Amino acid sequence: MGENLDSKVPEGLTRANETDSNLTNKATHIPIIAVTGTNGKTTTTRLVAYIMQQAGFKVGFTCSDGIYIKGEVVEKGDCSGPVSAAFVLKNKNIDFAVLECARGGILRAGLAFDQCDVAIITNVAEDHLDLKGINTLEQLAEVKAIVALAVKPDGYAVLNADDDLVYAIHEKLSCKPAYFSHNPHNPRIAAHCAKGGIAIVPENGCLTILNGSDRIQVETFANIPITFNGMADFNISNAMAAVLAAYAEGVSMEDIRTALMHFKPSVALTPGRMNFFQFRNFSVIVDFAHNPHGFKAISRLVGSFDATVKIAIIAGTGDRRDEDIIHIAEEAATIFDELIVRQDISLRGRPGQEIIDLVVKGIQNIDPSKKTTIIERESEAIDFAFINAPKDSLIFITSDMIINAVEYIQQLKDKEEALG
Repeated sequence: MGENLDSKVPEGLTRANETDSNLTNKATHIPIIAVTGTNGKTTTTRLVAYIMQQAGFKVGFTCSDGIYIKGEVVEKGDCSGPVSAAFVLKNKNIDFAVLECARGGILRAGLAFDQCDVAIITNVAEDHLDLKGINTLEQLAEVKAIVALAVKPDGYAVLNADDDLVYAIHEKLSCKPAYFSHNPHNPRIAAHCAKGGIAIVPENGCLTILNGSDRIQVETFANIPITFNGMADFNISNAMAAVLAAYAEGVSMEDIRTALMHFKPSVALTPGRMNFFQFRNFSVIVDFAHNPHGFKAISRLVGSFDATVKIAIIAGTGDRRDEDIIHIAEEAATIFDELIVRQDISLRGRPGQEIIDLVVKGIQNIDPSKKTTIIERESEAIDFAFINAPKDSLIFITSDMIINAVEYIQQLKDKEEALG
């Protein structure tokens, strides 16, 4: 039922009025882990759900890809709002819920629950500003904080201690804070754990839970596929948040480790999130990176690939500010050798040429001579990149219709294999 799409609604759920209290399940008694933030929400939600399934729970979860009940998709599309969450919470076949809570749904209709057991806030970064009265990062952080403020007094808010705006949310909490950080010597973590708090950090290539003065080694990056052997900092963050949430819920270390080792960045488990395809002459990564923070996050990983040429297919998003569209193009131009500019299917209220002009402006701000090709249609842009890719090159593809893009690339991969 995509929250932002006029598509069919799962049986038993009406879309007529998202603010109708009948759409929410305020009386639910099943445990809830709620996930919000600017980037990383969907991967974190999926990993938390995967861990809880490994622990034996019958899990229902929502995310920007759809609604899932006990591992089966029951609705495709952006389902990160309260209508989808309410649908999951009313399902009698589950005993645990993991709910992605996006900014738009919170502003439009609040949350589908009064309380949750754990909340995760991944980060707060520039995206969706100047929309629905949210004009600053501080205001955006206040929206994200709503999820943490819904945690039960004996529950946990898992916060990013490296993000000043997220960390500051701890001052408003009525529940217990827990922190994750890329810095094992983060003074915020040290002070928190000195008082008996829990946190998680990377130490010597291994995720390590800190519980007061105790240290619990979780797993090495080499055995956690989504970290790409420790090169994907953003997925290290997502893994830390998910592991700490599961630990706070009492999941055994054995179940957490098993889930981490088997949760791969694949079309099956993380569609459109760092999906890797190896073609005969080049490599392809498909990801949902759609804002400057997201592009900056991938730079270390892309830099780790030994490719002859690094090519990206990018687009601007019509309902973002001019400076946001320009900035994402600047980030892409900094990372990649060649750029192919396409258009989103939905222009979101802007003329398509205006969006392309802003993207090109951002590219030229970094390098006026950067090799740039404009191909508006996504499938044609992909075809062009594949046909012209030098041997041993890397093609990075962003998409607004991520599932369609992944399916199209898989078709091309299957066709190559069939030809032998």
